[in-house]
Formats: sequence, structure tokens, C-alpha cells
Amino acid sequence: MPNSNAKLHSNHRGGREASRRELVSRSLQSAQHCLENQDFGTAYAHYLLVLNLAPELKTTVKETFQFTLFKWAEELDSLARIQDLFNCYEQALELYPNDEVICNSMGEHLFRMGFRDEAAGYFHKAVKLNPDFADAKENFYRVANWLVERWHFIMLNDAKRNLTYLRAIENAVLSGSKSVLDIGTGTGILSMFAKKVGASSVYACELSKTMYELACDVVAANNMGREIKLLHLKSLDIEIPKHIPERVSLVVTETVDAGLFGEGIVESLIHAWEHLLLQPK
Repeated sequence: MPNSNAKLHSNHRGGREASRRELVSRSLQSAQHCLENQDFGTAYAHYLLVLNLAPELKTTVKETFQFTLFKWAEELDSLARIQDLFNCYEQALELYPNDEVICNSMGEHLFRMGFRDEAAGYFHKAVKLNPDFADAKENFYRVANWLVERWHFIMLNDAKRNLTYLRAIENAVLSGSKSVLDIGTGTGILSMFAKKVGASSVYACELSKTMYELACDVVAANNMGREIKLLHLKSLDIEIPKHIPERVSLVVTETVDAGLFGEGIVESLIHAWEHLLLQPK
């Protein structure tokens, strides 16, 4: 009797597997037929079914799936079905999370719609996945020109200014300010100065996603990735101990721009003084 039950279970599993293979085969045929008729939406739906039923085919159908996705996305874009477009890319990236071509295409759609910060994130990921991907590199540099203000480059090349900041931070750290918060870190240069001159704990926040990711790369390239805690946050949103474990003894910032008259340096420094800085006794 046990042998009979085992055989029945085996036959049942075999039947389910045969049904799965048959459904996958028919869906692939239907997808191809839809592509021939330029019915990209239905073809995309068939490929989603295939890839969910048969993940082992991901490599085999990858290029055709990409082509179908991009054609369907173009249609959705022309019809202003923006949420459907984003949903398709999210589904695609769940199936191919490390596909630089899909990341780059998603970034291009976001950029055209004006979501430049978000687009930069996808372009950056595509370049990370494939540093030789020329289209992604060109797109990332293009969007960076929109997002990275020119004064960043001027300041970074101002040796006198940098030396003045370095000395000021060094004096503060040597005077006992061992924990540092860098508000609006940009490229991370002031945070690295603080670590270089002996600060024991360095935290940095940056609101712009593009600049935050750039800071992460710069800090890592200088072998300080484990020594400086970078936060993609507005300083007003930093909470202790949720984001940083302690009140700091020194705040550094260089957010002197139009934000001075809005939610910029003034509010940030007041917030830091009240909530993030150690209070004098």
C-alpha cells in the first residue's frame, strides 16, 4: 500500500510538471505570435507568465523580453499611462534585478518625465552593474549636469578654501569635538577632513539622492566607507538614536545658498543645536 501511494504522488507530480511545460510552451508561442502582430502588451503579459512559471528560461528569453518590455513601454508612454509603465518596469526588475539595460531604460523614461534625481539613481545602478555600458555612462553624466551644481567643481578645486576648512575642523577636533555631523555633505569632503584629523565618529547627511550616491562613491574610494556614516536624509529628519546613536559635539556645513532663506542652513543649524549637538554645561 505505501508503494501504491508513493506511485500515485509521483504520477501526480509528473502530471503537474507536464501541465506546466505545456502552459509554458503555449505561452511562448502566443508571445511570439503577438510580437509578429505588434501586440506588445499581450506579448509582455505572456512573457511574465512564462518567467514566473519557468524561471530557468530567464537567460533564454532575456533579449526578447527586453525588446517586448521596451516596445510596450513606448506605447504606454504615448498613451500617458505612466503608472502602468512604471508597474511594468518594476515587474521586469523583480525578474531581472541586476539587468543594466532595463535599469538604463527605466532611467530614460524617468528623465524624460522630469524625475531627474530618480533617473540618476537608475543610471548610476546601470553603470555600477556594467562600467563599460556606454549609453548608461552618457546618461548618468548628462543627468549629473542637471543635478550637480557647477559651484561644486569650483569649490573642490579651491585649494585655499579647502585648507581653511581643514584647519578649522582640525582645531575643533583637537579642542575636544570628537563627534561630527556634516549637514549637506555634497561630495563628502568635509566629513573626510573630520575623519582625517582624528574625529572618532563622523556622520553626514545629504538630501539629494544623486549627491548622496556620489558621496558614497567618493568616501569609499578614499577607504573611509566604514568610518563615515552617510545618511540620505534632510538634517531636520535626523533622529537619535534611530539614525545616529549620539548627540554630536561639532556640526559642519556649507549649505550657503538660496536655502539660507528657506529650509536651509538656518533651520538646519537651529535643529542641530537643539536636538543633535551636545549642549554646553
